[in-house]
Amino acid sequence: MRSRHFSPSRPSSPLHSSTTCNDSPSRHTSFSQTLMEDTINEAGAIIKKWDLDTSSSTSYNRVANLFRDYREEALKFLDAVTNLQHGMHFVIKECSSSELLVQAQNLMQIAMKRLQKEMYTILSGNRYFLDSETLSTRSSRQSTRSSVSDEDEHDDEITNTEASPRASEVEMVSELVMANLKAIANCMIGAGYGKECVKIYNLNRKSVIDETLYYLGVEKLTSSQIQKMDWEMLEKKTKNWLGAVKIAVSTLFHGEKILCDHVFSASDAIRETCFSEIARESAITLFAFPEMVAKYKKLSLEKMFAVLNLYNSISELWDEIELIFSFSSFEIVKSQAMASLVKLGEAARLMLSEFESAIQKDTSKAKAGGGVHPLTRYVMNYLVFLGDYSGAFAEIIGDLPLSVQSPLPESYFMSPIPDEDDSPSSAVSVRLAWLVLVLLCKLDGKAQLYKDVSLSYLFLANNLNYVVSKVKKSNLKFLLGSDWLSKHEMKIRQYISNYERMGWNKVLTSLPENSTAEMSLPEAREWFFKFNSGFEEAYRVQSSWVIPDPKLRDEVKISLSRKIVSGYRIFYEKYRESLRSGGVKSVIRFAPDDLQNYLSDLFYGTGQSEQGTTAYGSASPSVSISTSSPSHGH
Repeated sequence: MRSRHFSPSRPSSPLHSSTTCNDSPSRHTSFSQTLMEDTINEAGAIIKKWDLDTSSSTSYNRVANLFRDYREEALKFLDAVTNLQHGMHFVIKECSSSELLVQAQNLMQIAMKRLQKEMYTILSGNRYFLDSETLSTRSSRQSTRSSVSDEDEHDDEITNTEASPRASEVEMVSELVMANLKAIANCMIGAGYGKECVKIYNLNRKSVIDETLYYLGVEKLTSSQIQKMDWEMLEKKTKNWLGAVKIAVSTLFHGEKILCDHVFSASDAIRETCFSEIARESAITLFAFPEMVAKYKKLSLEKMFAVLNLYNSISELWDEIELIFSFSSFEIVKSQAMASLVKLGEAARLMLSEFESAIQKDTSKAKAGGGVHPLTRYVMNYLVFLGDYSGAFAEIIGDLPLSVQSPLPESYFMSPIPDEDDSPSSAVSVRLAWLVLVLLCKLDGKAQLYKDVSLSYLFLANNLNYVVSKVKKSNLKFLLGSDWLSKHEMKIRQYISNYERMGWNKVLTSLPENSTAEMSLPEAREWFFKFNSGFEEAYRVQSSWVIPDPKLRDEVKISLSRKIVSGYRIFYEKYRESLRSGGVKSVIRFAPDDLQNYLSDLFYGTGQSEQGTTAYGSASPSVSISTSSPSHGH
């Protein structure tokens, strides 16, 4: 940016020797020169009053704040500079060698020096009133203000700053400060001193940006520094960045752009250059951090959510980023933000593939007692968290293909039917359903390791019930849909039905089909012997089995009670007295209430059944991926 001075070099003395113009002056020219001489002298009287260097101004005037303490004087000062500039234009046109031009140029330099000092004082002394939050909140009101002409703009801005009675005192002071800065900038740019004005402004406001980002915890780091950090330190810095980026974009950079656009509204070129010099480097630093995290060599499955948080933050702010950094000089900033999005997406896709592969490669044994497997808990907790990122997740997975690495049981192919087939979450729904399917197939293989088939079905019921419960209580419910839930709830009932049929078959078949039918006492006694033996064996085997979910546990107990105790009660009541009167002891081992009590004690996993430790060869699972709940990253 060049300063447009009116003489090729600044004179060393206030006046040149008198010079006569070559053209013969007319009466009109003489009158105009006299008028311009008066104009320049009048302007000079006001300007010299506030001269920072000479003794012509009082010592107080040299240190006073013109725009803060003498608003009317400030207005006169700006008018004097404007009049001086008009006079200089006339003199140049009429007689470019006139000594008036030298005098006017000296006065202009005095005025510009004063305005530079005033701008510096206003900027450095009013940071509180120029904070980004205040500027952002006033932007809507500022956008509705009617524009005024360049000639009267500074008068309107300085004298009518109390236009909004609803504005707070801070906002009113902020508007006054902004009006003063704008008036000074307009005056200096109009006089050809735009370069000097912008230099003072940029130095001050760039320091504000840098200091604010520093206090927000945003650091300028290199990729090498990131790679050398342990995850705990990098996670801390990531959380700092996540807490800072919204403030930095929506408040800090947004407010700074508002201020810059306002102060330098007279020149589109200057306000673009000015805002670019102030904000570009800091914005690049801000948006470079996520890309470096995405390239961190020690990323693992648990770090997925830190990556998704970073991705989400940039994605949600993208419209604001494009709006605030709309100038062509900010293309590098937007490119950096986009590069971070791309790298974060690549990192997330890689971790997602690793997650699926880890499920398929898991070699841990089935759970003792048929309970919920650690793999099930880990995978579902992971998927619940993924469901909370459906927006970012949909953008990231895109057309990432499903990787079928082995044939799967046909019964498991239950694709979700999204409530809105064309919704953005449909791709997420399919991906999440696929990962659940991979888990269920793995669990099906683990169930086959049990020696007792009924325990296999109980294991499958427990784990599928856990899966469905997690879906119901999370965002997965909306992503997978009601049809998916219905199908899998039906599958749980099938598993429980198979468990009851196989686990209690000897008990159920030890009672006559018609408990009221007549039979001899020896026949009745034989039925009781069979029932006692079957029930004792089933109870002993299943005393260490478990149903962790209270609701499912109660449902199974009620179902077993209805099938076993109800039929037994009728048979018991019919032959109890007859067998006892015959003197036969220990034939009737259980009263109906006893059976009810025994069934009530089941499925807590407290028994010491031999089955519990030998059903599949090992009671200690060894899960190949972490079985602790993944960190959400918030």
